Formats: sequence, structure tokens, C-alpha cells
Amino acid sequence: MKRINLKDYNSSLGTLIDLEIENKFRYINGSINIPYQKLIYNYQNLLDKNKPYYIICSGGVKSKKIVSILELYGYNVTQVYKE
Repeated sequence: MKRINLKDYNSSLGTLIDLEIENKFRYINGSINIPYQKLIYNYQNLLDKNKPYYIICSGGVKSKKIVSILELYGYNVTQVYKE
């Protein structure tokens, strides 16, 4: 599983997806909010296999799970963690 520190992320790398529910979403420059439950059930309609995605959540557990799953399905995904 690919991982990157949030401080090393910039929007030119790819889309940053924050998995938090909408009322806990904290905007990070260049990020979009797709809550975990929505992404897990709708990833085929929401993501393009030809684009890179960077996945973040508050504690790292949900992002690790979704990155593992999406990698199995051939998506270019990287977990983003905070120090």
C-alpha cells in the first residue's frame, strides 16, 4: 500500500478525497469530501481508474481500508496520513 504524509501532498499529484462525514469534513486545499460509506458503495460511479487518488480520514483506519480495497480493483490510490 502506498502512503504519503499530508505535508508532502500537493494537488498536482491527484485528487485528495476526505472520507469524513459531511459535518466533520475539514477542507484541505484541493480536497473533496466523499464520506466512507458513500465511496465504498459507489466507487465505480465516482472514481476513474485512469486517475490517481489520495485518500485521507481523521484517524487513518478508514483510509487504510478503502485504499486496500480499491487497490484490489485496480485503482491508483495512496493513503494520506497526518503526523
